[in-house]
Amino acid sequence: MIPIDAIVALGCAVFAIGLIGVLVRKNVMVVLMSLELLLNGVNILLIGFGLHLQSAVGQIFVLFVIMMAVAEAAVGFALILAYCRHRETYHLDEINDLKG
Repeated sequence: MIPIDAIVALGCAVFAIGLIGVLVRKNVMVVLMSLELLLNGVNILLIGFGLHLQSAVGQIFVLFVIMMAVAEAAVGFALILAYCRHRETYHLDEINDLKG
Protein backbone atom coordinates (compact mmCIF):
# COMPACT_ATOMS: atom_id res chain seq x y z
CA MET A 1 0.00 0.00 0.00
CA ILE A 2 1.22 3.48 -0.84
CA PRO A 3 1.69 5.67 2.24
CA ILE A 4 -0.74 8.58 2.57
CA ASP A 5 2.19 11.02 2.79
CA ALA A 6 3.28 10.13 -0.74
CA ILE A 7 -0.25 10.50 -2.09
CA VAL A 8 -0.69 13.89 -0.43
CA ALA A 9 2.71 15.03 -1.71
CA LEU A 10 1.87 13.96 -5.27
CA GLY A 11 -1.58 15.57 -5.18
CA CYS A 12 -0.21 18.83 -3.78
CA ALA A 13 2.63 18.86 -6.32
CA VAL A 14 0.23 18.41 -9.25
CA PHE A 15 -2.08 21.08 -7.81
CA ALA A 16 0.85 23.49 -7.31
CA ILE A 17 2.06 22.97 -10.89
CA GLY A 18 -1.45 23.73 -12.15
CA LEU A 19 -1.74 26.80 -9.93
CA ILE A 20 1.59 28.16 -11.14
CA GLY A 21 0.51 27.53 -14.73
CA VAL A 22 -2.72 29.47 -14.22
CA LEU A 23 -1.04 32.40 -12.49
CA VAL A 24 2.10 32.73 -14.64
CA ARG A 25 1.20 31.72 -18.19
CA LYS A 26 -0.33 34.09 -20.74
CA ASN A 27 -1.43 31.56 -23.36
CA VAL A 28 -5.12 30.71 -23.08
CA MET A 29 -4.63 27.06 -24.03
CA VAL A 30 -1.93 26.58 -21.40
CA VAL A 31 -4.15 28.22 -18.77
CA LEU A 32 -6.99 25.80 -19.58
CA MET A 33 -4.61 22.84 -19.40
CA SER A 34 -3.34 24.14 -16.07
CA LEU A 35 -6.93 24.22 -14.80
CA GLU A 36 -7.15 20.55 -15.69
CA LEU A 37 -4.00 19.94 -13.63
CA LEU A 38 -5.65 21.69 -10.68
CA LEU A 39 -8.62 19.35 -10.92
CA ASN A 40 -6.39 16.28 -11.31
CA GLY A 41 -4.44 17.26 -8.19
CA VAL A 42 -7.69 17.39 -6.24
CA ASN A 43 -8.71 14.03 -7.73
CA ILE A 44 -5.47 12.43 -6.53
CA LEU A 45 -6.08 13.77 -3.03
CA LEU A 46 -9.70 12.58 -2.98
CA ILE A 47 -8.74 9.08 -4.15
CA GLY A 48 -5.86 8.92 -1.67
CA PHE A 49 -7.93 9.97 1.31
CA GLY A 50 -10.74 7.65 0.21
CA LEU A 51 -8.33 4.72 0.15
CA HIS A 52 -6.79 5.74 3.46
CA LEU A 53 -10.17 6.01 5.16
CA GLN A 54 -11.49 2.94 3.30
CA SER A 55 -14.48 4.85 1.99
CA ALA A 56 -15.93 4.98 -1.51
CA VAL A 57 -17.12 8.58 -1.08
CA GLY A 58 -13.84 9.96 -2.44
CA GLN A 59 -14.16 7.90 -5.60
CA ILE A 60 -17.73 9.08 -6.11
CA PHE A 61 -16.63 12.71 -5.79
CA VAL A 62 -13.82 12.04 -8.27
CA LEU A 63 -16.35 10.81 -10.82
CA PHE A 64 -18.31 14.05 -10.48
CA VAL A 65 -15.13 16.13 -10.73
CA ILE A 66 -14.08 14.25 -13.87
CA MET A 67 -17.51 14.81 -15.45
CA MET A 68 -17.31 18.50 -14.62
CA ALA A 69 -13.76 18.70 -16.00
CA VAL A 70 -14.79 17.07 -19.27
CA ALA A 71 -17.68 19.49 -19.70
CA GLU A 72 -15.46 22.45 -18.81
CA ALA A 73 -12.76 21.35 -21.22
CA ALA A 74 -15.15 20.76 -24.11
CA VAL A 75 -17.01 24.05 -23.73
CA GLY A 76 -13.92 26.07 -22.77
CA PHE A 77 -11.74 24.84 -25.60
CA ALA A 78 -14.54 25.28 -28.14
CA LEU A 79 -15.19 28.88 -27.05
CA ILE A 80 -11.53 29.80 -26.92
CA LEU A 81 -10.74 28.22 -30.29
CA ALA A 82 -13.69 29.98 -31.94
CA TYR A 83 -12.66 33.31 -30.43
CA CYS A 84 -8.98 32.89 -31.23
CA ARG A 85 -9.67 31.94 -34.84
CA HIS A 86 -11.60 35.18 -35.17
CA ARG A 87 -9.05 37.39 -33.38
CA GLU A 88 -5.93 35.35 -34.33
CA THR A 89 -4.33 35.56 -30.89
CA TYR A 90 -3.92 33.16 -27.99
CA HIS A 91 -2.36 35.59 -25.49
CA LEU A 92 -4.44 36.78 -22.56
CA ASP A 93 -2.88 40.25 -22.60
CA GLU A 94 -4.13 40.89 -26.14
CA ILE A 95 -7.67 39.67 -25.50
CA ASN A 96 -9.47 42.78 -24.28
CA ASP A 97 -12.69 42.74 -26.30
CA LEU A 98 -14.66 41.37 -23.35
CA LYS A 99 -13.93 44.39 -21.12
CA GLY A 100 -16.90 46.67 -20.47
